Amino acid sequence: MFFTFNIIFKNILKKTIKIINMFQKFKKSEILILLLVVGLIFTSEYFYIVLKDPQRAIFIGLWPPTILGLLIFLNLKLKK
Repeated sequence: MFFTFNIIFKNILKKTIKIINMFQKFKKSEILILLLVVGLIFTSEYFYIVLKDPQRAIFIGLWPPTILGLLIFLNLKLKK
Protein backbone atom coordinates (compact mmCIF):
# COMPACT_ATOMS: atom_id res chain seq x y z
CA MET A 1 0.00 0.00 0.00
CA PHE A 2 2.77 2.44 0.94
CA PHE A 3 4.69 1.47 -2.19
CA THR A 4 1.74 2.45 -4.41
CA PHE A 5 1.38 5.86 -2.73
CA ASN A 6 5.12 6.40 -3.08
CA ILE A 7 4.97 5.76 -6.84
CA ILE A 8 1.93 8.01 -7.25
CA PHE A 9 3.59 10.77 -5.22
CA LYS A 10 6.77 10.55 -7.33
CA ASN A 11 4.75 10.79 -10.56
CA ILE A 12 2.84 13.82 -9.28
CA LEU A 13 6.10 15.43 -8.19
CA LYS A 14 7.70 14.85 -11.61
CA LYS A 15 4.70 16.38 -13.41
CA THR A 16 4.68 19.35 -11.05
CA ILE A 17 8.37 19.98 -11.73
CA LYS A 18 7.71 19.81 -15.49
CA ILE A 19 4.93 22.38 -15.16
CA ILE A 20 7.12 24.68 -13.07
CA ASN A 21 9.94 24.41 -15.61
CA MET A 22 7.48 25.18 -18.41
CA PHE A 23 6.32 28.39 -16.69
CA GLN A 24 9.92 29.49 -16.10
CA LYS A 25 10.31 29.81 -19.88
CA PHE A 26 7.59 32.48 -19.98
CA LYS A 27 8.27 36.15 -19.36
CA LYS A 28 6.45 37.76 -16.46
CA SER A 29 4.49 39.92 -18.88
CA GLU A 30 3.28 36.82 -20.76
CA ILE A 31 2.10 35.18 -17.55
CA LEU A 32 0.31 38.40 -16.60
CA ILE A 33 -1.45 38.49 -19.98
CA LEU A 34 -2.47 34.83 -19.66
CA LEU A 35 -3.91 35.49 -16.20
CA LEU A 36 -5.78 38.48 -17.63
CA VAL A 37 -7.23 36.30 -20.38
CA VAL A 38 -8.37 33.64 -17.90
CA GLY A 39 -9.90 36.36 -15.73
CA LEU A 40 -11.80 37.76 -18.72
CA ILE A 41 -13.15 34.33 -19.56
CA PHE A 42 -14.44 33.85 -16.01
CA THR A 43 -15.90 37.37 -16.05
CA SER A 44 -17.71 36.61 -19.28
CA GLU A 45 -19.12 33.40 -17.80
CA TYR A 46 -20.24 35.34 -14.72
CA PHE A 47 -22.11 37.88 -16.83
CA TYR A 48 -23.75 35.12 -18.87
CA ILE A 49 -24.70 32.69 -16.10
CA VAL A 50 -25.23 34.81 -12.99
CA LEU A 51 -26.30 38.21 -14.33
CA LYS A 52 -28.16 36.81 -17.38
CA ASP A 53 -26.62 39.43 -19.67
CA PRO A 54 -25.61 37.52 -22.83
CA GLN A 55 -24.71 40.56 -24.93
CA ARG A 56 -22.21 41.89 -22.41
CA ALA A 57 -20.88 38.35 -21.89
CA ILE A 58 -20.28 37.96 -25.62
CA PHE A 59 -18.60 41.38 -25.79
CA ILE A 60 -16.27 40.51 -22.92
CA GLY A 61 -15.77 36.97 -24.23
CA LEU A 62 -14.44 38.26 -27.54
CA TRP A 63 -11.48 39.99 -25.91
CA PRO A 64 -9.43 36.91 -24.83
CA PRO A 65 -8.85 35.60 -28.38
CA THR A 66 -7.97 39.12 -29.50
CA ILE A 67 -5.47 39.56 -26.68
CA LEU A 68 -3.94 36.12 -27.30
CA GLY A 69 -3.69 36.85 -31.02
CA LEU A 70 -1.89 40.11 -30.25
CA LEU A 71 0.47 38.27 -27.88
CA ILE A 72 1.29 35.70 -30.56
CA PHE A 73 1.80 38.42 -33.17
CA LEU A 74 4.16 40.38 -30.93
CA ASN A 75 6.14 37.26 -30.01
CA LEU A 76 6.56 36.39 -33.69
CA LYS A 77 7.71 39.91 -34.52
CA LEU A 78 10.19 39.99 -31.65
CA LYS A 79 11.76 36.67 -32.67
CA LYS A 80 12.54 37.85 -36.21
